[in-house]
Amino acid sequence: MKSLKLAAIGLLLVGLGSKPANGQEFNCSVDVNYQSLSGSDYSFLDELEDRAREYINMRQWTQDRYEEEERINCSLTIVFTEAVSLTRFRARLVLASKRPIYGAAQQSTVLQISDDSWLIDYSQGTPLIHEPDRYEPLTSVLDFYAYVMLGYDYDTFSELGGQPHFEEARRIAQVAQASGAAGWATLSGDQSRGELIGQITDSRFRDLRAAYFEYHYSVLDHFARETTETRQLLLALVQRLEILREEVSRAYYLDQFFAAKYSEIAAMFQSSPEATSAFDSLSKTDPAHLSDYSQMMN
Repeated sequence: MKSLKLAAIGLLLVGLGSKPANGQEFNCSVDVNYQSLSGSDYSFLDELEDRAREYINMRQWTQDRYEEEERINCSLTIVFTEAVSLTRFRARLVLASKRPIYGAAQQSTVLQISDDSWLIDYSQGTPLIHEPDRYEPLTSVLDFYAYVMLGYDYDTFSELGGQPHFEEARRIAQVAQASGAAGWATLSGDQSRGELIGQITDSRFRDLRAAYFEYHYSVLDHFARETTETRQLLLALVQRLEILREEVSRAYYLDQFFAAKYSEIAAMFQSSPEATSAFDSLSKTDPAHLSDYSQMMN
């Protein structure tokens, strides 16, 4: 039985075969860094690396069947920044997920996030238990980002295909918000987990949701074979996102798109007839990467 992802990309994946699939969705590397902590022996945090890796990779997060080669490649780094107590820590989570570019050897970064507002409770030997209806500082964040990564990935294979997974992430955020936990409120900062999932599921950002599919499926997956046509599609897409930037006051979700895609976009427009028009639009839509876009003109 083919998964939804296989069905969505059709003939592009004919060569993948049809053997029985595994259930797990992720191929995620996990790294734990506690070098900033001092005053006690925190070597027990080493075990969290294996526990978190198993938690993400060995769990079945969806009802879809995945081939080994369909798994989502991702990386997760937990950087402990402060020991509040012997078992409570402040940490930064750095996460990235990728998806293949069909017809090419490269992979494209879909999501790239640095989350600095994580308060973790962890003591030696603590098992990681999946309890989505209850807020737990460690696993609720892992659950949230697992569903966010799934939502992003599915959105690149079919328009709005990630909706069920984003709804799961929103439900986890709502449970966390009810507990008053840090990093989840939608009003405390423009880059909280609550703000991200709130914007993703906000109808005002529907064009950006649709753009993820068009960008990956219609542009990236065909760029090598249909360069002129796909570059024009990309220019139209960027111009639509310029309009979105003008219409919304807070755009963390849009910022995340460009954080992952700016170097790819610049490369596709490099020295092209569309470079000037693309630069004019991108300089307004993504001024944070203006110097990178300037190189398109060379």
